[in-house]
Amino acid sequence: MTALDLSSPVAVVGAGTMGQGIAQVALTAGHSVRLYDALPGRAREAADAIGARLDRLVEKDRLAAADRDAARTRLLPAESLADLADCALVVEAVLERLDVKQDLLRRLEDVVGEDCLLATNTSSLSVTAIGGALRNPGRFVGLHFFNPAPLLPLVEVVSGFSTDVTSATRAYEMARAWGKTPVACADTPGFIVNRIARPFYAEAFAVYEAQGADPATIDAVLRECGGFKMGAFELTDLIGQDVNESVTHSVWRSFFQDVRFAPSLAQQRLVESGRLGRKTGQGWYDYRQGAERPEPHTADQAQPPAYVVAEGDLGPASELIPLIREAGIQVREEDEDHGTRLVLPSGGQLALADGQTSVEFRDVVYFDLAFDYRRAGRIALSASQDTSPQTLAEATGLFQALGKQVSVIGDVPGMIVARTVARIVDLAHDAVGKGVATEEDVDTAMRLGVNYPLGPFEWSRRLGRNWAYALLDDLHMRDPSGRYAPSLALYRHAYATDKREGSTS
Repeated sequence: MTALDLSSPVAVVGAGTMGQGIAQVALTAGHSVRLYDALPGRAREAADAIGARLDRLVEKDRLAAADRDAARTRLLPAESLADLADCALVVEAVLERLDVKQDLLRRLEDVVGEDCLLATNTSSLSVTAIGGALRNPGRFVGLHFFNPAPLLPLVEVVSGFSTDVTSATRAYEMARAWGKTPVACADTPGFIVNRIARPFYAEAFAVYEAQGADPATIDAVLRECGGFKMGAFELTDLIGQDVNESVTHSVWRSFFQDVRFAPSLAQQRLVESGRLGRKTGQGWYDYRQGAERPEPHTADQAQPPAYVVAEGDLGPASELIPLIREAGIQVREEDEDHGTRLVLPSGGQLALADGQTSVEFRDVVYFDLAFDYRRAGRIALSASQDTSPQTLAEATGLFQALGKQVSVIGDVPGMIVARTVARIVDLAHDAVGKGVATEEDVDTAMRLGVNYPLGPFEWSRRLGRNWAYALLDDLHMRDPSGRYAPSLALYRHAYATDKREGSTS
């Protein structure tokens, strides 16, 4: 089964932001496009808006004027659903309500031909449930474009319970022919991206709710240490707090209120107060004219230690050893079978976040996971009230000597980046283990859909097969609510490695 022939007209129902974006994608791919909206005059306004965007592309030399003119002749506002009768594909992008979408599809099925592919751009509803209204649900598929559709490459091609393989394949090849990067997934709450991305927001909010750090500091650590393009607080302000919370609630309810997807009370209060982010002028941050952006907590300059003792290779943080030497600090190495820490001159220890808390030990400072310790501009440290001030000062000075800004946060198990990445890796393994998508498609979706520096399985391979499981297992011991309980798929992944290495633990 191949993509739609360019001579086949395509229809988009719903002329809002997403509908316009999808119509533009199909149009610039070479199709004739019919644009319909139930609100009188809306389709014409949307066609004019698309035309204006094509004009801007010409001005930026990203589209030839002749191609723009040809595209405009192929874009036709439709007066009624009957005008879509000869279309080979109809994509609905109407209100995110099951009853509205089902009613539309019933009416479409009475209009279009038997071989017409029907699709939904839903981001939060069940494709199976929407398609349940059809006499022939086998030709119905999810085509989840990301906003803005003309710019973002990812399309999740979602097969409902009754979707025919030929229909899913046809939709997949069509998305690829339109210049997009399609990924195939089963009909699961949140599909790939909105399912696996939940911890990115949830863990940042959880650290804030535990008074571990303020939003500006958490965002800075996620960006400058974790390698994410934006922090969770600034990103949800951009998305809209109401939109982000709605998706979170939808996924949580669809998973029968699974605690792993539980919404944030702090975010709910933000929404209730009307502080929805950039669009209202206030969210986690204040965007009103004259408002100052809060700065992340950054530690004062401290004296670096003269030496450190490395016990073990530091695991995922092993690249710190050559960096410390390059900074002119002596590294004394001791062979330790299970050692993954640095001992400071004070006698205190510096360890990579592992899901435990500093208060459990005599004198330990934890440091967070970094995407790239050499390039990271900031490192977070975590200490308890019992941590020696000298140990914390030496740890701070050590990372400052490596050219890093240091943020000291509360005694939060798993810190910020480490717990976030571990949970993303876990949900990715869980999704693949349950047949939602392949490892390759999950990695592609998370890199392109939410711009992560690495896909979850790429992260897993880099950090070691047992790393995420061990950290979450420690977190689960300290928070037995089930939020951090490692999935069976992650357990199998970690245990299989241990077994091959002869471990019985």
